[in-house]
Order: sequence, then structure tokens, then C-alpha cells
Amino acid sequence: QVQLVESGGGLVQAGGSLRLSCAASGRTGSSYTMGWFRQAPGKGREFVISINWSGSSTYYADSVKGRFTISRDNAKNTVALQMNSLKPEDTAVYYCAVHDTTGWAFWGQGTQVTVSS
Repeated sequence: QVQLVESGGGLVQAGGSLRLSCAASGRTGSSYTMGWFRQAPGKGREFVISINWSGSSTYYADSVKGRFTISRDNAKNTVALQMNSLKPEDTAVYYCAVHDTTGWAFWGQGTQVTVSS
């Protein structure tokens, strides 16, 4: 089992920035890919961005390319999401997740990001 706790959400004006963090605990010795998803009100959960264990490979949703970046610190078992040039349509609950051999298997409780226009 892996436990994930997100932090850093909040309210920001359009064009602003936020940095989300996710701390992992439990069975963190494996080489997991980690990522972020989001769910806006009335919509399904969507993939945002991911990073592999070594940090050599990242994937982005088209909607966040050029604005969001992901990084990880394996020594501290953390992953961060830097969000720049935020738009009102980025408003959502953001979830940290871990991908193991079965898929996206572990999830955090989510943190709210609200972008005002």
C-alpha cells in the first residue's frame, strides 16, 4: 500500500501560479510512475501529467502543455506540480496518484484549486 497526501491548493487569479505537492508513504521502495489527475465540478476525472521513476519521461495533457511541469524527489518520496499561467478552466480538485503494475492504483484525497477570472 502507498499513502498519498496532497497539499498546496488554494484560490488564485487567472494568470497566476500554484505549486502542489504530494508526499508518499508506505510501500515507496518500488519504481513507481507518479502523476496528477483533476476533476472539475460535474466532470469526470482526467489525466493531467505524469513522471516516471527516474524523471526521464513525462507526459502531459494537451491542455496543460507549456504551463504545467512535474518533478519528483525520490529521496523524499515527493512529487510536485508547478502550475503557471492558470486559467479558470483549470479549476478542479487535483489528485496525486501512483501507477503500479495494475494501473493507477493509489490515490490521494485531493486538493482544491480554484482559479478566478
